[in-house]
Amino acid sequence: MQVIQAKNSGFCVGVKRAVDTAMNLDSENAYVLGEIIHNPEVVKAIAEKGIKVVDDLNEVPSGATVIFRSHGVPESFYGECQRRDIKVIDCTCDFVKRTQSIVKEQYALGKFIVIVGEYAHPEVTGLLGWCGGNAVVLNDPDEIPDDLREKDVCVVCQTTFSAEKFEKIIKNIKKVCEKTVAVFKTICYTTIKRQKEVEELSEKCEAILVIGGLNSSNTNKLYELATKHCKNVFRLADANDLDYSKLKNFKSVGIVSGASTPNWQTREVLLKMAENTEVKSAMQEVVDKIDSDSKFKKGQTVSATISQATEDGLQILLPFSKKEVSLSKDELDCEEYSVADYEGKIGESIELLVVELKPTLKLSQKRIKLLQEEEAMLADIEAGKEFTVTCTGSNKGGLVAQLGTYSVFVPAKEIKPGFVKDLTKNVGKTLRLRALEIKKTGRKEIIASQRVILQEERDAREQERKAREEEFFANIAVGDVVTGKVERVTGFGAFVSVNGFDCLAHISDLSWTGVDAVTDVLEIGKSYEFKVLKIDAENKKVSIGYKQLQPQPWDLVSEKYEVGQVIHGKVVRIVPFGAFVEVEKGIDGLVHVSQISQDRIETPASVLSVGEEVDAKIIAIDPDARKMNLSIKALLPEGERRKPRRAEGEEGERPERRGRAPRRNVDEELSDWSDSGSGSVGTSLADVLADAQKKQ
Repeated sequence: MQVIQAKNSGFCVGVKRAVDTAMNLDSENAYVLGEIIHNPEVVKAIAEKGIKVVDDLNEVPSGATVIFRSHGVPESFYGECQRRDIKVIDCTCDFVKRTQSIVKEQYALGKFIVIVGEYAHPEVTGLLGWCGGNAVVLNDPDEIPDDLREKDVCVVCQTTFSAEKFEKIIKNIKKVCEKTVAVFKTICYTTIKRQKEVEELSEKCEAILVIGGLNSSNTNKLYELATKHCKNVFRLADANDLDYSKLKNFKSVGIVSGASTPNWQTREVLLKMAENTEVKSAMQEVVDKIDSDSKFKKGQTVSATISQATEDGLQILLPFSKKEVSLSKDELDCEEYSVADYEGKIGESIELLVVELKPTLKLSQKRIKLLQEEEAMLADIEAGKEFTVTCTGSNKGGLVAQLGTYSVFVPAKEIKPGFVKDLTKNVGKTLRLRALEIKKTGRKEIIASQRVILQEERDAREQERKAREEEFFANIAVGDVVTGKVERVTGFGAFVSVNGFDCLAHISDLSWTGVDAVTDVLEIGKSYEFKVLKIDAENKKVSIGYKQLQPQPWDLVSEKYEVGQVIHGKVVRIVPFGAFVEVEKGIDGLVHVSQISQDRIETPASVLSVGEEVDAKIIAIDPDARKMNLSIKALLPEGERRKPRRAEGEEGERPERRGRAPRRNVDEELSDWSDSGSGSVGTSLADVLADAQKKQ
């Protein structure tokens, strides 16, 4: 006997999600609105877990948890649950949700809704609740009501309805309706595939077995389709309904199961067939294929039942399976494993994590705690909390890392603001991330961004800087004395932080006597007081000065010098009427030509030179006018003269005069003396006039 199993068999995606949700839900104060699926064995397993099945939402108490099954519910149920503080776990099939949206939108546009399906089916009941019950339900192609004739009709279909029958109904509706007919073929694509495959199997097999709950609409439709092409079709709720004597003479048998039929029920039917046939190996191949197409996924949590305790660990039964699976004692969450301890727990449920699928199914209890910690962490990440990972590699699209059981991907554009040329430089580095998208099904992945964090911090710093600037310029004025810290220096000045804002202290405003380098006056990292000299709020510039708060050299002259005091200085400038001697930086004294020598001299340059060091007596001081008069001749003994300078190489002889400067009148000399800024206050005007007359 050849046994062919339909590829599209067993739980569909929507049913599987609903069943898995129910089996993994904490049963305390939990309810399912209606049978989770139309399969007595599955409904019984969920009830044994402690989850209550109710037929009316009013039976669910306030504050409880309710599962909406894959068939969907009326729209008003969501509002009712919110009003009564009932937590909803919505397992409505995605295909059903799409149909609900179409009904709601088209009804709002004024269309008359036609639902093709079985009136008593829970999916149809739910759909009626998305258009206020204002719809007609059709199940028979020959019963199209005449009142559709003048209506703008929108037609949708129960997701598990017969595709062939739906087409006939649509054809007949269009014959009746005189206005627009908007048709939405909302039959689930998996339903269409199943129906097509049943037709193909029933045409080439001598017999067909249709396995599934007798109250399952989709399974019953598969049975109807099979009978159209095959005379020998048998409807089985489970393996107990199998009568092998009716099959043994057939050369080929097709196996079909509905969307609400768990794999283990199909497996039991096949194993029972194998007991009565000599081609057990062929049957076992089909069974093995069912096992390989396991509904379990890596990282999934399942609730199992302890069936036996051995020295090596436990034997457990997984949901909807008659086959025992080994659980190593090393994977149990206990300090020390004892067979005796677990023998008393046989029949109890145990939560396990699917660790590996191949080559054999590996489960673990102790890793549940790690998973719970990961779920708590994931909740924070979903709420927008920053998390960190170590970059483990890169590809053309970005960077990759791992966070628990989740892979992490950072697109290249999300690494940082701006373009990242070499992605490999980030490998091994810690990334600060925020989730953009979290994929919890299939390949679990977090798509994240570091750029958003860095950009937010940059924006925050910029906002803070602008706020500081506004406050700074609102509270500063020219003439204010401020305290600032020297942050950095350049050749032209120092940048000083005043209340977080960079101000410039130009090198010319550091000392009254001038400096060669900023660090001659200021030290990086130290704080000083400065005076605000200029404010340019528009261009965000502030000039400050340090010397303006320091005493000028002339301010201290009265304290440091007095008339009659002898100073030692250097000739810094020679003019026709005398020579200026630097007493100290910033203070120059004038030695008038008449105070250089006991004898009359031609010019000051004839006896003095710039850079020459001399001793002189202070003969007058006027700090307010910033003037000091000095005398060299006052330090010469009576009769001693200041010798004229010798030409280089002519010792003992006066240098040859290359030309005499033209004589100047008294007014010109007085003008030069006054303009110099260091005029003599100790020499009387008569002395100056007399000296000038001698020169003439």
